[in-house]
Parts: sequence; C-alpha cells; structure tokens
Amino acid sequence: MARRRKGLPINGVLLLDKPKGVSSNHALQRARRLFQARKAGHTGTLDPMATGLLPVCLGEATKFSAHLLEADKVYRTRIQFGAVTDTGDAEGEVVERRPLPEMLDRDAVEAVLERFRGEIEQVPPMYSALKHQGRKLYELARQGETVTRAPRRVTIYDMRPLEWESDGVWLQVRCSKGTYIRTLAEDIGAALGFGAHITALERLETGPFDSETRLSFETLEAMSDEERLAQLLPVDVMLEHLPTLSVTETVAQRLLLGQRALIADTELAPGTTARLYRDKSFLGLVELTAQGEVTPRRLVDTTASNA
Repeated sequence: MARRRKGLPINGVLLLDKPKGVSSNHALQRARRLFQARKAGHTGTLDPMATGLLPVCLGEATKFSAHLLEADKVYRTRIQFGAVTDTGDAEGEVVERRPLPEMLDRDAVEAVLERFRGEIEQVPPMYSALKHQGRKLYELARQGETVTRAPRRVTIYDMRPLEWESDGVWLQVRCSKGTYIRTLAEDIGAALGFGAHITALERLETGPFDSETRLSFETLEAMSDEERLAQLLPVDVMLEHLPTLSVTETVAQRLLLGQRALIADTELAPGTTARLYRDKSFLGLVELTAQGEVTPRRLVDTTASNA
C-alpha cells in the first residue's frame, strides 16, 4: 500500500518576515506546519542573525523557486569598524581589533565604497553553505579547517549610506545573486585599514518582492486558517518577468500529457521560455522550438488546490 502523503496540497508564495536568531530552514518548517502544507521550500538562505524578507514557496510554487534564487536582492546592514570576527558578523569571535580615528572620515569611507560599486570579485566566506568535496564550508570552519575558495564575480548595483555613527555606518545595498554582505563589509574594512564586520542585516527586497507585505509569525498565528490562505500569492507571481502564451483547451491537454504541440500564430521567438495559460489558469512553463512547436518544461498539478 502506498504511503499516504502528509499535509495539505497548499499552493502559493508567502512573504515571510524572518525573525532574528533562527535559520532559514527552521523558519521554513515553522511556516509549513502553520499552513499544514505538504511541501515547502524557500528562495534563498538568510543567516540566523539576519532578518527580513524570506519568500516561502508552498506546494506547486516550489517548482519555480529557482527563479528567485537568480534574482537581485536589496539589504540594509550595519558595518562595525575596528574589529574583525571569524564569521564576518557579530555572532563570531573577534580575531583582531584595530584602532579607529576619533572622528570617522566620511569622505574616505565614501571613496572606498565607490571602489566596491559595480562588478567586483568576492571570495566566499568559510562560514557559508557552499560545499567542498561534499561537505559544507561552515562545517569545516567549525572544525578549524580552512580551504581555498575561488573568487566569484558579483555586482553591487547600488550602495549608499543611510546613517553615520562614530564607529560604523548603516548601508543599503542592491546586489546580484551570490553576493555575501559579510564579505563586502570585511573587504571595505580591509580597504580602509580598520577591519570590519556586520552587526545587523535585513533583506528588504528579492526579485519582484519588497518588504511592504511581509508577514511575521505573530501576525500569521493570530489569523484563522482562511485568513492565512488569503495571504498567499499565486504560484506564477515569481515568473512575471517571462512572456505569456495562452492556448486552447485542446493544446493545453496535449501539453499537460507531456506532448509537444504546434502553435500556428505566436510572436514569441524560438528558444523563448514562456508562462502557459489556459483561459486565465496558469499551467506551468513551456519552451518554443524552431519548428513552431511548444514543448512542456515544468508544469503544475492542475488537480491541486487550496481548498
């Protein structure tokens, strides 16, 4: 007898306000239990110290979460000058302290910030979830091991001071995927000669989502089941950057069976990935071929619902 799958077929995207002190996976599992969802996944890890926007995908939305992993992000962070920690943030051990001037030279800091705007190279930190020979780097770091990490190219689209303090600065950073804000702070501190680490980190935006509609666990737990379900965004909300393709019932049925279908009239170029709709119902992603055919790529389970 097949094992009965636990949970309900809940589908959609929750914009969660992750609290400080919990891992992204812990927050994900707490959200999944709150909705009693069968399946859940998040769209980009936040460190336990970090807070802010964590989109959580439930049910069929998990099939498309990779599109947010590729998205640009916006963070608000506080850089503390004068101390270097082994993790790059306030949760680590201080490994070096350096004297600071009596008054921070804002012009000097601004000049260094300018050097880090645009495309830069970063060496991923040891305290990260990247893997080396099958093991996560932070596991090796906790055992006192250090391995060579290849630098990666990332882009800092915008970085501007929000508030100056005697020993630090609050920054807002818009950056590409794969950017480590802890590493950015360390590199800025090294360039200034002070050393630095971050003491606060909040994600404000990821892809098309901002912080205005994010929900805390306290708010969600105070709602009824129906009210919570009403907070979920539709599955295709993560894919609005892709073009759409509407098809007839006959074509939709062929595609849902995994078969190719010929489209007589479309302005989409061969090789285009598009959102597929029947009437106004989202069916998944398809790709157009050079032969004028449509090939199913990733389809949703049309029998699943939030009922």
